[in-house]
Amino acid sequence: MTALRVPPVSITMESVRVLRWLVADGAEVREGETVVEIETDKATVEVSASSDGTIAICAEAGATVAPDAILAEID
Repeated sequence: MTALRVPPVSITMESVRVLRWLVADGAEVREGETVVEIETDKATVEVSASSDGTIAICAEAGATVAPDAILAEID
């Protein structure tokens, strides 16, 4: 299982908001496929799958999470 974490966008970011998921929970994803959009205090960022597999979403759209939080797990 691979954890899909919030990428290090800025060393000063204190929280991240999950804007929207581009795939459904339980969907098959490919490494490099954009799966979620997040927002920091400075930018909106697209996050890609870190491996091939089935995605299990851990942070729902609209949630505010820590900079090192797990967004999803890919099995």
